[in-house]
Amino acid sequence: MVTILEDLVRIPSVSAPSYDPGAVRRSAEAVADLLRSVGCHDVRLLEIEGAHPAVYGEIPAPDGAPTVLLYAHHDVQPPGPAEEWRTGPFEPFTDGGRLYGRGASDDKAGIVMHLGALRAFEGRPPVGVKLLIEGEEEVGSAHLSEFLDTYHDLLAADVVVIGDAGNWRVGQPALTTSLRGLVACTIEVRTAERPVHSGLFGGVFPDALMVLARILASLHDDRGEVAVAGLVSTESDPLDLTEDEVRKQMGTVAGLETIGSGGLTSRLWTKPAIDILAIDAPGVAEAINQLVPVARAKVSMRIAPGQDADAAMNALRDHLLAHVPWGAEATIVATEKGDAFALDASGPAYDAWRAAMAEAWGRPPIDMGVGGSIPFVAAFSEKLPEAAILLTGAGDPTSAIHAPNESQDLDDLEKAILAEAIALRLLADR
Repeated sequence: MVTILEDLVRIPSVSAPSYDPGAVRRSAEAVADLLRSVGCHDVRLLEIEGAHPAVYGEIPAPDGAPTVLLYAHHDVQPPGPAEEWRTGPFEPFTDGGRLYGRGASDDKAGIVMHLGALRAFEGRPPVGVKLLIEGEEEVGSAHLSEFLDTYHDLLAADVVVIGDAGNWRVGQPALTTSLRGLVACTIEVRTAERPVHSGLFGGVFPDALMVLARILASLHDDRGEVAVAGLVSTESDPLDLTEDEVRKQMGTVAGLETIGSGGLTSRLWTKPAIDILAIDAPGVAEAINQLVPVARAKVSMRIAPGQDADAAMNALRDHLLAHVPWGAEATIVATEKGDAFALDASGPAYDAWRAAMAEAWGRPPIDMGVGGSIPFVAAFSEKLPEAAILLTGAGDPTSAIHAPNESQDLDDLEKAILAEAIALRLLADR
């Protein structure tokens, strides 16, 4: 299975605009061949106009057995600066029991997890299996609802296993039971029609960057608490997470202080968080002595389970507009929205996966939250309301997903394959 993962990583299936869509299609075709190799029938590419292709395959259920839909995605994030990778991002290599390369963990390991589980049954699993391998998760699953509507009957299942999450730590399995949502916007600030000489006009009117900096600074109070009013915020199980561990995972500079309040898991999973992802302004190397008339920033806000995404976007917009100083003009454009989600982690499917993980890893899984957003979980819940939904995976906090030198622990991947195979057997027995 390691060779299969290496081959998948070599395909630069970046789904972001401006990247070659042909590479995503080649990835889909490679995944389709792999599904056929493990005994899947009716393997095909699912197409929606304007979307990257998804891949489908199935193995019909034995009489009386449930059907499980196994989800993963074959598209990947852009690689980022090539010089920050130990080798090329699409040149996989193994070191210290980890396979490195873009998509090695997110989420081509999820594909391999599903393939390995099916291979264990030599094409005859004890339950019905359908596979949906999406091709545009990394660009927000913009067409997933259309896929689920168009192919609803094809994708109907009793259990949905989303193999795009991860483990608590290397060697400690987990089931993800909550996800934060996401709202994001761009703010444009304008102070003048055109740039003017900073020496001739500076000191009378503010420049756009000065205004933008004031607005963005208003999003947090002096302790780093989110200052947008009216947002849902709750506490979560602290488990055994330590500040030192988070520092190591993030790679913080020495002396960097934490922000916010409450437990670490709460700040990561069940409290809102606001970050500034980008600013459009002249670069330092290109700066000249002029007052900048216009500046933009992208503001991203993670929202807690129980928070309505539209209400959160309205609250963020109202806060930004209320904090525009000195009469400058500001325009807010919403760019992204994804609902938070809390899963019902009970029932036969969860019983099967918990028992299977305990057997495969030799220790029981924990229930954990995830601070990131996976909008398609809500889409599956809406379109397949009777299905039990589980979030699992093979990655861990050191996998560096979306970052240079992304990697996958191969021992955990092997255990994830074993756990899924055991779980399918237990689900059939129950």
